[in-house]
Amino acid sequence: MIIDFHTHIFPSFIRNDRAAFFSKESAFKTLYSSSGARLTGRKDLLQSMDEEGVHKSVIFGFPWQQSDLFKKHNDYILESVRQYPDRFIGFCCFDPLSKEAAGETERCLEAGCAGVGELAVYNQDFSSEVISGFNDTMAVSARFDVPVLIHTNEPVVHQYPGKQPMSLRNLFDFLKRYSSNRIVLAHWGGGIFFYSLMKKEVREVLNNVWFDTAASPFLYNKDVYTKAVEIIGAEKILFGSDYPLIKPSRYFNEMESTDLSSQSIEKITGANTAHLLRLG
Repeated sequence: MIIDFHTHIFPSFIRNDRAAFFSKESAFKTLYSSSGARLTGRKDLLQSMDEEGVHKSVIFGFPWQQSDLFKKHNDYILESVRQYPDRFIGFCCFDPLSKEAAGETERCLEAGCAGVGELAVYNQDFSSEVISGFNDTMAVSARFDVPVLIHTNEPVVHQYPGKQPMSLRNLFDFLKRYSSNRIVLAHWGGGIFFYSLMKKEVREVLNNVWFDTAASPFLYNKDVYTKAVEIIGAEKILFGSDYPLIKPSRYFNEMESTDLSSQSIEKITGANTAHLLRLG
């Protein structure tokens, strides 16, 4: 079974008038002000899944700062899962520093979401204050024993929309603070998994951490797969397309062109996510 761990869908009221949300949502404007930045809904995703041979997708929205927006968007995710329970797995998304974040986490998990994310703080690094701001949400997630997907990016090289200030030192502090949570780091965790080669502490802190491949063809050459398998093991990698950014087939073609074993590819493209989400 092929499972896409990282997809974004939006309800029609946002898709049809995205500019109406730019003034109060700066991160959304940064990411989606370009006409080339696609906003798609569940029917578009289902069609893509059928075309690309994806059996299930983890779906989520956007970390809106306005609580009315993230609640409506999460309701759309929950509705999508209810309509297509065999195809969609819902995660709830919101501004993790919102005063209503923990309550929204609990509301959505009780309503049927299987995890939390993709959480992001696009305009700042994981400072001690930001790390502490996640506390209540991470506590609720731990109580429900669900994974939390965190947006990360590499701290070097070129800028692009949505690339937040990030130091791996601060990201490590975040992971250490919440080491009892099951955490997935988007976009290869900004490369932090390379530090698992260190002899002390890092591998222990990353014990409960997984890494998704979202946007990998834009960020890394295909060797990242074999290097990551060598360093952290195939069981720690989750295929995520970042739909609608990149088609799944592009990832599959890259993996097939490496020296990865068929067993490793099977783990990455679905088995690991099924295990993480405890799918039957």
